Amino acid sequence: MPASPAPTTAAPRLAFHEVLSDDGTRLRAWTNDPDGVIDGPTVVLCNGLGTSAWAWPAFLAPDCDVRVVSWNHRGTGGSDRPVDPERVGIEQFAEDGVSVMDHFGIDKAVLVGWSMGVNTAFEIAVDHPERVAGLFAVAGVPGDTFATMLGPLRLPPAPTRAIAVGAARVLERVGHLVTPVTSRLPVGRRAIDVLSHSGFMLPVADPEMARKAVAAFLQTPVEWYFHVAIHTSYHPRIRLSRIAAPAVFVAGTWDLLAGPRAMATAASRMADATYTELRGTHFLQMEHPDEVHRRLVEFVRRVG
Repeated sequence: MPASPAPTTAAPRLAFHEVLSDDGTRLRAWTNDPDGVIDGPTVVLCNGLGTSAWAWPAFLAPDCDVRVVSWNHRGTGGSDRPVDPERVGIEQFAEDGVSVMDHFGIDKAVLVGWSMGVNTAFEIAVDHPERVAGLFAVAGVPGDTFATMLGPLRLPPAPTRAIAVGAARVLERVGHLVTPVTSRLPVGRRAIDVLSHSGFMLPVADPEMARKAVAAFLQTPVEWYFHVAIHTSYHPRIRLSRIAAPAVFVAGTWDLLAGPRAMATAASRMADATYTELRGTHFLQMEHPDEVHRRLVEFVRRVG
């Protein structure tokens, strides 16, 4: 395994914007190019559920040659909860993504999806194909995500989905008892060392960025996070024949949350898609930031 790159030492460039989605929900959007100095292509990041910019160290590096635009999900990271708490599914996330593109004046771009964000990216590609130049999917499948969890265990889809949704329902009900603890957990270097040797995550390239990512993630109330997660589980498998945009799938060999076999199958069903498997987990962009970023830049250049 190649040596990990040195952690980012310079302060990341990050700016936040307020964006209103179609239903009036206020979103906290962000970009890594607050001063408009990045002379490179723009990509739109559909991030993992409840995660933040800190989960993408390559995007926050001072020498990043890609302009990134993204947003925090409804009810997380400073974005408001919708008036109707049921409007937190993939369809609403896709609406949010288009609203963010409109706010930043982006007519068309490569969409980068991670984890549940892959569902969002592909949903945008179905609903608004004219806005999508390509799809770069990291550790995620286009629809019916809960059926592909626990991939390395090779369980059948039906019981896998039942287990995953059942666990989410339990955590939604008892989350209010857990949130006071999780929201106050100290997240230091030792915690990241333990997490990155747990098997759920492998050692990361930038422990400080990982620390910030985990600390930000833990601020979302547990009951709300799993309320949203359950709604994303309703998103069915997308008919990939409806998508003409080129795609790249980057999977982790030991990913417990998005099975690599399901990602390989999705790639095989598209007219213009490639599949790559890295020796990592669900957190490939944190474990192999340079490799993932290199593949993204190559893809963006290819699709123009």
